[in-house]
Amino acid sequence: MNCGVGISIPDVEPHLLRTFLAVADTGSFSAAAERLRYTQSAVSQQVAALEADLGTPLLTRRPVALTPAGERLRRHAALILVRLEAARADVTRAVAPPGRLAVGLTPLAWLPAVAAALARIRAESSRLRTRVWIADRDRIAAAVATGELDLGLVDGFAAPNDPLRLPDPDGPRSVGVADSPAVVAVPAGHPLAGRAAVDLADLADAYWIDAPQVAPFGRLPVDGLRASLRYDGTDVAVLAGLVAGGHGLAVLPRHCVTDPGLSGVPIGSPRLVHRVEMMRLDQDAGEPAVRLAGLLSAAT
Repeated sequence: MNCGVGISIPDVEPHLLRTFLAVADTGSFSAAAERLRYTQSAVSQQVAALEADLGTPLLTRRPVALTPAGERLRRHAALILVRLEAARADVTRAVAPPGRLAVGLTPLAWLPAVAAALARIRAESSRLRTRVWIADRDRIAAAVATGELDLGLVDGFAAPNDPLRLPDPDGPRSVGVADSPAVVAVPAGHPLAGRAAVDLADLADAYWIDAPQVAPFGRLPVDGLRASLRYDGTDVAVLAGLVAGGHGLAVLPRHCVTDPGLSGVPIGSPRLVHRVEMMRLDQDAGEPAVRLAGLLSAAT
């Protein structure tokens, strides 16, 4: 059987690669169909067409799993699609009128310094067309890599002086913009409220809120914590309200704990800070993006 050694994909349609990756990522034809808004039969037909083009099976069906050839293709397909999007964005930038500024942020990356820098940029150019987009960290990184965004601001929790673990180490470079203390947000009447510090390992029996798009539960550097509720929105105020209502705890930057129904307890161990990093491509940045990056770098 052909195991995919030396397979060539010069004629493969990009939409077939996207469908293949959706099945590989979800492990299910039905889940891939839901993600792509196709019918399940359309997904099956597209994967079959890709396998016919390459002359080798890429996926087993029951259970759904990658074959050796599929594993190899998966490593290349995402990069091929990113490069295609980057080429499309590059062409778009070449013909677009000047004065565009597209900025992407994760929800907790919105800081007073960011608001002030954007206001200054807009005051300097009344004709500047600005787009501000809120999304998760992986989506922001991908959009910066393809040029869909001129600049991205992403956040996360890390040990002091450690960089964030970004999704693609070979993607756009990042630089630190701001660090702030990390705290455990608890209801104001919680037994922990008012404590000088708390170790996360001591909270293994507590219930937590999993908020993947705001404060991802799975990225905390402690094992054994359990979530009692999942919040899929991007509004930090809603997450704070859930904590204040007693639905679970969350790790947040100290400056986000402003609700009178909340208390922020410093973290003793592991040592954590909330970090915001700026991502952008080195080339082809428009003058507004360069100016904004300079203002944010000067604010650190």
